[in-house]
Amino acid sequence: MKRKPTDVMTMTPVAYIRTDFPDKFGIPRQSGLLPELEAVIVFEPAFRNPDALRGIEGFSHLWLIWQFSGALRDKWQPMVRPPRLGGNTPMGVFATRSPFRPNPIGLSSVRLIAVEQTEHDGMVLRVGGADLMDGTPIYDIKPYLPYTDNHADASGGFAEPLRAHELVVHDPDGLLERLPTDKRSSAVTVLANDPRPSYQHDPSREYGLYFAGFNIEFTVSENDLTVIRVTPL
Repeated sequence: MKRKPTDVMTMTPVAYIRTDFPDKFGIPRQSGLLPELEAVIVFEPAFRNPDALRGIEGFSHLWLIWQFSGALRDKWQPMVRPPRLGGNTPMGVFATRSPFRPNPIGLSSVRLIAVEQTEHDGMVLRVGGADLMDGTPIYDIKPYLPYTDNHADASGGFAEPLRAHELVVHDPDGLLERLPTDKRSSAVTVLANDPRPSYQHDPSREYGLYFAGFNIEFTVSENDLTVIRVTPL
């Protein structure tokens, strides 16, 4: 089929998201894995018309269509190596959720917590369970429809047996108390979800997680994670 000029579409972000993750490391691997993590969707001035959100409060969950802004490349490859398979097993890009795609588009399902009116940003959406980096551009928002979007008999392919395991978080010196009170529980949850790439298992290696304005440094030995430093960014 011959391409037409109209086949190419330019998309403009309608909003940006504010999260506690200024860096890709530590972001949940899928949306909904850590539902307690909260984020705020702030609309661009051109899209702050309250009428555009009329009726959205009746939905418990939303679909976000967004850009992998932290993984932009000029070229794409048909095969990628999913981290959850150890980083050494190639799979077709369309069989994965890799950010390195022909079009760097992401899709996430989040829980709608509240629709709030703010003084400076107009109407914003407070959501839970987002897997997006702070400042990620959002191209569209659609309601999640349980009667059609939920498939009870769905299969998970090669990713099905590779669900994330939990680590036991140890904070012997109470370093996590340096975080704001409302961020401590979320920080523990993020750490317990094991933010490391699945192929890294060196117990002497020190990792740093940027979260909520702090650098949380830690080591991991088998299933035990130990916090060793917490410093403001």
